[in-house]
Amino acid sequence: MKTDRDTRTLRVELGERSYPIYIGPGLIDQASIYRQHIPGQQVMVVTNETIAPLYLDRVLTALKGYQTESVILPDGEHHKTLSIWNQIFDALLNSQFNRQCSLVALGGGVIGDMAGFAAACYQRGVHLIQIPTTLLSQVDSSVGGKTGVNHLAGKNMIGAFYQPRCVIADTQTLNTLDDRQLAAGMAEIIKYGLIDDVAFFEWLESAMDRLLARDPVSLSEAIERSCRDKAILVAADEREAGSRALLNLGHTFGHAIETGLGYGAWLHGEAVAVGICMAADLSRRLGWLSGTEMDRTLKLIQQAGLPLNPPEELERERFLSLMSVDKKVLSGRLRLVLLKGIGRSLVTEDFDSAALISTLDEYGRNSL
Repeated sequence: MKTDRDTRTLRVELGERSYPIYIGPGLIDQASIYRQHIPGQQVMVVTNETIAPLYLDRVLTALKGYQTESVILPDGEHHKTLSIWNQIFDALLNSQFNRQCSLVALGGGVIGDMAGFAAACYQRGVHLIQIPTTLLSQVDSSVGGKTGVNHLAGKNMIGAFYQPRCVIADTQTLNTLDDRQLAAGMAEIIKYGLIDDVAFFEWLESAMDRLLARDPVSLSEAIERSCRDKAILVAADEREAGSRALLNLGHTFGHAIETGLGYGAWLHGEAVAVGICMAADLSRRLGWLSGTEMDRTLKLIQQAGLPLNPPEELERERFLSLMSVDKKVLSGRLRLVLLKGIGRSLVTEDFDSAALISTLDEYGRNSL
């Protein structure tokens, strides 16, 4: 298939469920990409009230010739609920969409998760295309097939693994992203360097200023390297039975922050950034991460414009209670992703609980 010479393409290798990730400028206008990955005639575009005025008409124009409909959901993590999710089914059924239809998720991580989960469930599974429009969704949530909605008791507790037919990461959509959302995406990018790609981490140390200035070449490089690192882990462990869990670095702490404050009070990437800091602190207390490596980690997160400390509202017992509901709890034991060094991580339940309490206490003091 012919695409623009600036387009980068890589694949998530999952046998018959393998799919490409296209990264480059202006991709949402390229009708040829859609035609390669939409097998039927009915297409439902799922988006939100923020993204629709910016990109919906362009996507519908590229889909000319298909039977197209759209559903526009309210924007924000606090709307990632079963009741709002049901609006997608209302739209599909009202339009009499069949089992050969395709859902196109046009938006950030919330839209991608909700549309993906709807695609997994509607008539027991229909086709899905992801068009992520935030940095965080381009480097993380649109890739790998995790879909779902939140529950008051825990983030992403209701969902399914469901792979798209392709991911279309149009880097020009980042031009309309505000600085806070851009920074939130950097947290997931930094995560990849920490878990298994020291060379990428070192590149980020030198490139962060260019990334925040939205240099298009640097952003494309960061997106491609992030997606490549994630694709390798997903290909090896699609349903997170083992090594894929490394992608959750910072997420157990981060999900506790998001749930405890109420969804949407902090952006997901902001909570993950603090979670990474807390995981690094615990790793240092266990003697696994050197002080120098921890300092480099905190410096890069701070350079990205991300918070280093959790909100003071979450006291230790509340934090522990929220962490115990996390999906990574197995047989009643909390599992965490911790660091043995920059670029070396592990999933473990074998850590000193007293060290975890010390980390929670230390970060509680730092946030006051």
